[in-house]
Amino acid sequence: MSSYNSATAPSSLAPANPPSHKTHQRSSDPTGKGRIALDDVPVNGFHIKIAGLTFGAHLTEGYALGTIGFALASLQQQIHIDAWWMGLLGSSALIGIFFGSLLFGWLSDRMGRQKIFLTSFIIITIAAFAQFYAETALQLCILRFLIGIGMGGDFSVGHTLLAEFSPRKHRGTLLGSFSVIWTVGYVAANVIGLFFADASPDAWRWLLASAGIPALIVLILRAGTPESPRWLLSKGRKAEAEAIVHKFFGPNVWLDGGSAKEHAHTGYARLFQKDMIRRTLFNCIFFVCLVIPYFAIYTFLPLILKTVGLNEDHTTDFMLNGLLMAGALLGIWLTIKLSRRFFLIGSFAILTVALLALAFTPQSASVAMIVAFAVFTLIMSAVSNLVGVFPPECFPTESRACGVGMAVAISRLGSAIGTFLLPVGVAQFGFSITMMILAAILVIGMIVSIIWAPETKSLTLNQAAGE
Repeated sequence: MSSYNSATAPSSLAPANPPSHKTHQRSSDPTGKGRIALDDVPVNGFHIKIAGLTFGAHLTEGYALGTIGFALASLQQQIHIDAWWMGLLGSSALIGIFFGSLLFGWLSDRMGRQKIFLTSFIIITIAAFAQFYAETALQLCILRFLIGIGMGGDFSVGHTLLAEFSPRKHRGTLLGSFSVIWTVGYVAANVIGLFFADASPDAWRWLLASAGIPALIVLILRAGTPESPRWLLSKGRKAEAEAIVHKFFGPNVWLDGGSAKEHAHTGYARLFQKDMIRRTLFNCIFFVCLVIPYFAIYTFLPLILKTVGLNEDHTTDFMLNGLLMAGALLGIWLTIKLSRRFFLIGSFAILTVALLALAFTPQSASVAMIVAFAVFTLIMSAVSNLVGVFPPECFPTESRACGVGMAVAISRLGSAIGTFLLPVGVAQFGFSITMMILAAILVIGMIVSIIWAPETKSLTLNQAAGE
């Protein structure tokens, strides 16, 4: 696989003559007074605070999504659900993320990042606690849908806000770390679920409602978060933008970026203009092709392990959860060391091979099955770091939240469909054919990445987005 060559890339994806990722160049100071650009400031306490608030949100979201798989088995003691309702309960939060990402991504570009940063977690907190009182599958579906609405808003604005504050030298690490924290929450839900999901008939209520605790903590800590100065500048509010930059980064820091720009189209229409459509398609397609296998397999991991005869005890389950954590950490290192394109394309190739190995390995070869599962888990967790990196880097400020929201929405719609259909696919077509279908989805993602993936590493946010 060759590394990215800007001379052959689509012009809409790469700024002219981007600097090599091996060199770090400071943005030029237009004042000539030795001031430093926001893209080049050292990491300070405010960066850590914003990262902590967004990381705490992703921990909550990973935990809330992870609990449903174990709660489903427990709640059947009180609420009878068939395969259709099981698929719907498993995918309802993902459907909510689809709508929440589109709605709040659009609102964030119009109203600002800070309002959505708070509103999203008000919704998540209330709906998470309310799950304790659900009496029917329909009520629980509605609450899971509302949690997804809030998550969609947070996915759209959290990545956007952190990207707009982060220095380019550490932007990939900070944005990619979302995946690590999300995985911590997801694995924590799995571990708690393994031990407590069957503790009592009401265990599922406590398990699902427990997501409200970290959500409430995040909500309280987010009070007082400032607006994004890049968004303010894009709206022509230069004085307010500079005041925030000077307050949190010092008087010698200047906000690199132009003044407010006027476009013939705004909102989602902007994403489909000639200079943006390839970015939009790339981010939507690569994202959805990664998350369909991820959510389909890991939402119903106990069912899959039982199907292939690997669930005699919790050893395989614990190993795979450990690999999810290890892969997330590996992904941060690979994001730093490799080009964005090489990391993404290479991961698609390895994941495809791993799923094909699962499809064609006889179930009697349990060691080979475990190795294939392990490789898939490690690499999938690692490359998931890039879903937090590419979208905010690819879109300009005036449409960044819409772009991130669109990519998240399409990915969650695809993963909801995949999650809903996986139990049906395994039952109707068998495990091997289902894995081949998921492998084909990964191949599509790899082809699209080869054709359209940009190289945004070490560019300023304005350069990466083509502003």
